[in-house]
Formats: sequence, structure tokens, C-alpha cells
Amino acid sequence: MNEGYMDILRSIASSEPTPGGGSVAALSLAHAHSLSLMVARLTLAKDKWAEGHNAAMASVELSEPGMEDAILLAISDSEAFESVMSAYRLPRETEEEKKQRSEEIRKATIGAALAPLNTASSAQKLLSNLEKQSASCNPNALTDLASASEMALSAAKIASLNVRINLEYIEGEDVDLLNSKINKAVEQSIKSANIVALMVNQRLEW
Repeated sequence: MNEGYMDILRSIASSEPTPGGGSVAALSLAHAHSLSLMVARLTLAKDKWAEGHNAAMASVELSEPGMEDAILLAISDSEAFESVMSAYRLPRETEEEKKQRSEEIRKATIGAALAPLNTASSAQKLLSNLEKQSASCNPNALTDLASASEMALSAAKIASLNVRINLEYIEGEDVDLLNSKINKAVEQSIKSANIVALMVNQRLEW
């Protein structure tokens, strides 16, 4: 831990609206990826865990770039929210300005929903991979893998809140599609997290 980590927390804790929940969801996803990587490397470290090496390598291939991508998702979430705020500040003196402003608000709001949707989709992909990893990883790191699963699930759930609040006041087929996608992502994430928890409990005989 270092001062840079505290800087991020102080930024979240400030009175500024960004970074907010959507960015925190993405940061949670980054932590989940980092834990998955740790478990993978602990599994690859010894030949006696050879049965889990293929799954571990797949985890490295997913989570090495995934960890960095999650940070970019956190940044894009903040930028998307700021775009919404900019749209609301557009002039609305004339009918043409009002129309343009409404269109820009809608476009920016869709963008603000897409950012956390991408986080939830990435979390779902990680959780699906954690299912495979949980069956054969180094047993000494099972609780770390379970922690990765819980962090990824939290990322998906937090992201879903941000998708839904952004879509709350707009309508259209594109909105219905986004709502369907986030519902499916969370549903699949919960399913995968439950499978991981069951496997961890079985292997630890809890």
C-alpha cells in the first residue's frame, strides 16, 4: 500500500460527483482480476498443481490485460458522467436549442449507461473464468479465489445500479436492450459466483 492508493480513496471521498459508484465498480473489478492473477501464479509455481496449470494460464491471459482494462473502465465511467453534466449545461433559450440539448442529454445518458454495462459484462466474463479456475487451483489460495469472485460479483451489481439509474428517465428500444443486457449480466454473474462458492466449500470441506 502506498500514498497513491490513498490518493484514489481521497478522490472518491471528495465532494466531487466523480469518481463515483460506477468507477468504484470498475476498481472492484480490477481488484478481482489482481486476485485471480495471484491465485493463477501460485498455482503455476509448483508442479504438484499441474492439473490446474491450463486454467491458471487462461486466467493470466484474461486478467493480465483485464486488470488494466478495468482501470480504463473506471476512467471512462467518470468521463461519461461528466459528459452528461456538460449536456445539461447546454443553452436552452430557443426551441432549437432545447431540442439540441435534449438530444445531447439523451446521447450522453446512454453513454453513461454503457460505461458501467461494460464493467458488468467484463465482471461476468471474469466470473465465468473463475468457475474453471476454482476446480483445480492451488488449494492454499482457494479463499483468495473466493474473494476474487465476491469482488467481481460486487463489481457487476454496483455497475448495474449505475446502468439502471442512468436509464431511469429515458425511453426507447435501445434503453430496453440495455436493461435486458444488464439484467442478463447480473443474472449470469450471480450464477457463476454461486458455482465458485460451492466449489470452494467442497474443496475446503466446509
